[in-house]
Amino acid sequence: MAPGAARCVLPALLALLGALLPGGEFPLVRGWDPSTQQSILDPGFAGAQISVTPPEAIIPRGGSVTVNCSASCAELGLEIELSKKEVAQGVNWKTFELSDVREDISPICYANCPNQTESSVSITVYGFPDLVELEPLPSWQPVGQNLTLRCQVAGGAPRDNLTVVLLRGEEELSRQPAVGEPALVNHTVEARREDHGANFSCRTELDLRSRGLGLFQNSSAPRQLRTYVLPDTNLSLSAPRVVEAGTQVLVECVLGGLFPASEAQVHLALEDHRLNATITYNGDSLVARAPMQGLAGEEGTQQLVCVVALGGRDLRTREKVTIYSFPAPNLTLSQPEVSEGTLVSVECEAHSPAVVTLHGASASRPSERDQIHLNASAEDNKRIFSCLATLKVAGQMVHKNQTRELRVLYGPRLDKRDCSGNWTWPEGSKQTANCQAWGNPTPKLTCSRKDGALLPIGTQMLVKREIAGTYLCRAESSHGKVTREVVVNVIYHQNNVVIIILVAAVIILGTVGTAAYIYNRRRKIQIYELQKKAQEAAALKLNALASPP
Repeated sequence: MAPGAARCVLPALLALLGALLPGGEFPLVRGWDPSTQQSILDPGFAGAQISVTPPEAIIPRGGSVTVNCSASCAELGLEIELSKKEVAQGVNWKTFELSDVREDISPICYANCPNQTESSVSITVYGFPDLVELEPLPSWQPVGQNLTLRCQVAGGAPRDNLTVVLLRGEEELSRQPAVGEPALVNHTVEARREDHGANFSCRTELDLRSRGLGLFQNSSAPRQLRTYVLPDTNLSLSAPRVVEAGTQVLVECVLGGLFPASEAQVHLALEDHRLNATITYNGDSLVARAPMQGLAGEEGTQQLVCVVALGGRDLRTREKVTIYSFPAPNLTLSQPEVSEGTLVSVECEAHSPAVVTLHGASASRPSERDQIHLNASAEDNKRIFSCLATLKVAGQMVHKNQTRELRVLYGPRLDKRDCSGNWTWPEGSKQTANCQAWGNPTPKLTCSRKDGALLPIGTQMLVKREIAGTYLCRAESSHGKVTREVVVNVIYHQNNVVIIILVAAVIILGTVGTAAYIYNRRRKIQIYELQKKAQEAAALKLNALASPP
C-alpha cells in the first residue's frame, strides 16, 4: 500500500477505534494534519490530548529550532522564556521557530480544551569549550620529582559528553570528565630524563556520536618541559694553592653526573675578577678550564670560586689561593772571567724574608746572604754557581734559583788521555786521528813530521803507507804552548798476485803434463801388446808351414 493511501485510512481507523473504546478512552478524530502527520483531535472530547514534535533536539549554541504543537482543540500555544516566532498553523496545530538558543531549555506546548493540558520538548544546546589551556610548566623540573599537570577548560556543553585528556606528545596520560565551570583537571607524573624537550598538552573531546553528530576535539597549545639532574656532590676545583704575582696558571673545575650537561653554565672567578673559562662537555660531565693570573699589588689570600648553574639551581665550591711576590736572588761574581790562580768571590743574597743556599759553600744555617771565595783553576772554567732562594708561602716552600758561569783563562793542555799518540792502522782502511787539546782560549793544534808532512786531526782519511812516521803535535794559544809526539804505524803486505798466478799456472801445466804422460804411456802399451800378438801369430803360422804333411 502506498504511503498516501495509508495516511487516508489512518483517520478512519482512529475514529473506529474511538467508537469501540469504552468511556471515551481515546479522543475523537476530526481529521489529519499533513504538515505534522498527526491526527486532528475533536475539541469537544473531554480527555484532550496534546503532542509536541520533536520530543527532543540538540542544536549548536546560538542556533535555532522549529517546534510543532498539536492538540485536540484550537486553543493552544508554546510557553517559553525566549522569544518565539509562529511560522505556521492549522486547525489544531501550530509551528514555532526558536532562534539564538544559548542554553538548554524545555519549552511547553499547552492546550485549553477546556482544561489545560501540556507537553514539553527537551532542547539541548552543545558548544565547544571557549578555553582549553594547560597551565605553564616549571622552567626546569628535577628528574625523579613529581610534576603536576593542570588543564583548565572553560565552556563546552553538554558536560556529560565532555572529556579532558592530558597528553605527553601523543601519549595519553589521563582521561577525566570535565566537572565544574571552569573545569580544572589535574594529573601527576614523575619527571624523566627522556622528558627533557617533550611537549605536554591537554585536549577536550565532545562526543555527540550517540546524538547523531560526531566527536569534536579541541587542543591546548603545547608546553615544552625541561628536566635536569644536578648532583649535590662531585664538584671539584683544581688550582695551585700559591701563585706568584705576575705569573699565569691554569685552573680547572670538573663536575660529573649532571644532565643536560651542555645547558649548564659555569662561573669561575678569583674574588671579583671573572676568569675566561673554556668549557668542554663529554656526556654527563663538563670540564671548565681558565687561565688565572696573580696580580701585583693584590698579594695575600684570595677566594677562587667555581659555580655550576643548571635548572635554576647552582653548585659552588671555593679554594683559597695565596698571591705572593718573590724576586729572584742576587748572585754576583767578583769577576766573571779571570786568569788561572786568581782569587774569585761569589756572593748570593735574597730579599727578606727569603733565605738562600749557595751551592759549593760550606754547610751553614740558611740566611738572607751567603758567599764563598776560591782560587780559580782550569777545572773551574765554565763552572756554574747556583744560588737557591727559599720562601715559605701559606705553609708551602717555594724556590727560585739564580746561576752564573765562571770563565777561567789557562794555557793549553795536551794529555795522553786526550791524545794517545800511538796509532797502528792497516793500509787501505779509513781512520780518524783523534787528538784533543784543551785550554781557554781554545788552542790551535797541528801535528807534523820532520819532513813537513801534516797529519789530519779529527777528520777521516784513507790510510796509506806514506803517512807512517813520528809526528810532533803542537797546541798553542795566547796563554802558552805545549807539544807531544805521536806515532803512526801502517800495516801493509807485498803484492803476491803474480806469484799466485805463476803458482796456479805451474799447477795447471803440471796437471796437464801428467795427464798427457799417462795418456801416451797407455797408448804405447797398447801398441806394444798389439805388436806382440802379431808376432806370436806369425810364428805360429811359420811353424805350421814347416811341419811335414
